[in-house]
Amino acid sequence: VQLQASGGGSVQAGGSLRLSCADSRRTFSNNGVAWFRQAPGKDREIVAAINWSGGRKTYADSVRGRFTISRDRSKNTVYLQMDSLKPEDTAVYYCAVGRDSFISTHITSYNYWGQGTQVTVSS
Repeated sequence: VQLQASGGGSVQAGGSLRLSCADSRRTFSNNGVAWFRQAPGKDREIVAAINWSGGRKTYADSVRGRFTISRDRSKNTVYLQMDSLKPEDTAVYYCAVGRDSFISTHITSYNYWGQGTQVTVSS
């Protein structure tokens, strides 16, 4: 797997984590990128997405105001800053690269997935 998500861990409620998504072999600087998450027994859901330039972003209602997606095109890296974490944010988080440069919340818009990183928030 070349697309690597990192930065997960265990924190207490109210804490923060910063996830990173990078690929050392393939550039995705001209693609939209998203973060998804999947909790045990639940479907994979969109968390946040960003377009190729970083000028457009969108968030799931459950994380808006707490999470921030950003990207550094020169480093071929996308970030997810997660603040004010809640136990319900516990999940495996995945980054995914889109088929084109646009922003999308649809899982079918993404065709290149990294391995997940576990985020566990305790109360």
